[in-house]
Amino acid sequence: MNRSFLATLMLGLIVGCSVEQNSGSGATSSGTGGDASGSSGAVGEVRRITADGSSTVGPITSLVGEMFEAEHSDIQVPVTITGTGTGFGRFAAGETDISNASRKIKDSEKEKCQEGGVEFVELMIAMDGISVVVNKENDFVDALTTAQLKQIWEPGSTVKTWKDVNPEWPAEPIKLYGPGRESGTFDYFTDKINGEEGATRDDYSPSGDDNLLVTGVAGDKYSLGYFGYGYYEKNSDKLKLLKISSTDKPEDGVLPSPESIQNGQYTPLSRPVFIYVNKASLKRPEVAEFVTYYLNDGQKAIPEVGCVRISEADLKASRDALTEALK
Repeated sequence: MNRSFLATLMLGLIVGCSVEQNSGSGATSSGTGGDASGSSGAVGEVRRITADGSSTVGPITSLVGEMFEAEHSDIQVPVTITGTGTGFGRFAAGETDISNASRKIKDSEKEKCQEGGVEFVELMIAMDGISVVVNKENDFVDALTTAQLKQIWEPGSTVKTWKDVNPEWPAEPIKLYGPGRESGTFDYFTDKINGEEGATRDDYSPSGDDNLLVTGVAGDKYSLGYFGYGYYEKNSDKLKLLKISSTDKPEDGVLPSPESIQNGQYTPLSRPVFIYVNKASLKRPEVAEFVTYYLNDGQKAIPEVGCVRISEADLKASRDALTEALK
């Protein structure tokens, strides 16, 4: 599958398995039921499998859906991207069959699922590395330590210019771009870098659309931003990727890559990503077949969108969890 087609797919411009981006493993939930949107439908009627949530996982689910649709002309898999948190809200209300998530579900979100009568199965489907990027023309920074990232992004940060981070760097204002608070990437980054989920400075440019973050960083020579590795990979001609060091030495930094993400060398910003499936939806044959496909032939889609395949052991755990949920 060529890159130009994939880019079109990810912008939601194809018919059928569309991606709509709004700015805005193996564990199962407790609950009593709850039916998501969609129906088995009469003979000849188009059946829909609805998914919403993460901007990192959305492109995977969309591409898997497009592959699945090619074999099932009577099924559509529309994918909306509103962010992990917003996606879980819709999922708990029974509005979607699948919730795409770039982090694990929170206890508060589990409680909402219980209140809505939604039981679910959690399935790890891929790995991602949150990528820290600067403008392509930036010629003075190649690596940052996690301490420097915290200095830049922590609540109450006094960092205004690059010189505030390193006296050898220019006294130019840093323009910051990052996901909004509805994002699982935001949750994970703030937890691992600032030490508390949701803790961040407020004077940055947030967006739930990672393509807008790419555009922002690409358009400002002294900018810095972060988002999933797949968005860097498909825009590598516009961005410069930074090494991240978990020690106090920038020279110990590691670039995110499929290898460093999978083997854990890219720390602490490597992470597993998930889909959560409504168990009531799994009673519909098309949903059961699609999720089974996702964990088998659908795995071919993962590197196509810049994410990393999980280990065979983790994949088996997800397949086993699905098998149990289908009983």
